[in-house]
Amino acid sequence: MKKTALVIGGGITGCCAAHLLSQKEFDVTLVEQASILGGGVKTYHYGGHPFTYGPRHFLTKNETVFNYINGVIPMRRIQEHEFLTYVECDGNFYTYPIHADDIPLMPDREQIQKELGKRKPIESPKNLEEYWIQSIGRTLYSKFVESYSKKMWKIESNILIDDFAWSPKGVALNTGPKQAWTTHISAFPEALNGYDDYFQIATRSARVLLKTTIADYDIEQRRVQIGTDWAQFDIIISTVSPEVIFKNAFGPLTWLGRDFLQLVLPMEEVFPKNVYFLYYAGEEPFTRIVEYKKFYRNKAPTSLLGIEIPSHRNKLYAYPISSEQAKAQKYLDALPKNVYSIGRFGSYQYKLDIAPSFEQCFKVIDSL
Repeated sequence: MKKTALVIGGGITGCCAAHLLSQKEFDVTLVEQASILGGGVKTYHYGGHPFTYGPRHFLTKNETVFNYINGVIPMRRIQEHEFLTYVECDGNFYTYPIHADDIPLMPDREQIQKELGKRKPIESPKNLEEYWIQSIGRTLYSKFVESYSKKMWKIESNILIDDFAWSPKGVALNTGPKQAWTTHISAFPEALNGYDDYFQIATRSARVLLKTTIADYDIEQRRVQIGTDWAQFDIIISTVSPEVIFKNAFGPLTWLGRDFLQLVLPMEEVFPKNVYFLYYAGEEPFTRIVEYKKFYRNKAPTSLLGIEIPSHRNKLYAYPISSEQAKAQKYLDALPKNVYSIGRFGSYQYKLDIAPSFEQCFKVIDSL
């Protein structure tokens, strides 16, 4: 008799878990409360343009992980990808991560150079503000980081961010190539429907229950109530926030979300050639604008921009605050044998994107 496995959540991490479990000959049930698979990686359309809610490129240093998804759906590498940040006080766009070549272009370049010359690296900064000021000086911090981080996390002060292993994107002050990713594989699906084919292929051998909410959990016994019936499983892999399966035993975790706006403009391309999205570091309410044609290579006389505004109306990003991380760890430490909580939501990790979530799937399935 086959062993049974329950996958909670039908986002891309849940679909990966279902796929790998099925290849291990498990009898897999996947439960998803939405009416579709894919979660935030699902492709939608507006004005004839495909888009996702946030850029969902596949980023990894792990060739095995890349080869896995490329073997299921064809992927296109996009190593030319660059970031730009708009600094309103200068009225200019600069490369991000902050690049040394841009400093001579800044009106306060002399003050910046003085501050860079006085840097004294500290081993254990207490918070995000202290780290950045020590790394790049107060002027660059105020231009690129201070307002951006406050609006990114909807906080009054950056001293509240005291768990920031995710920051910055590799280096505080870059002196090398301007491409966003020089040591990683950066890729995106070739198909105009993005990752959608992957969701169907990955769950082909699973019993998929859409528009289904688990009514109750008995995680210690690996049992859940679906409708009026209880079912027990040999393995449970959850990709939802860990407080859900423990019924808030240690209290709710704090999350931040995004409001997403779509804007079609009457031109074939809007951004410069290799720029896929723009950051806005000032008092603008939005943090990032994405030109989805860069990812999908959709052919059209118009172009779609996606605008991202921090919001408390949904749950997308785990807070990089040590008290919240410690609370999340309590949940993860309480997982009983043969119950796993993985992915960005299940691990309560802000920077856990698609490829690292796949790596978690591989690690769990290999251990069974």
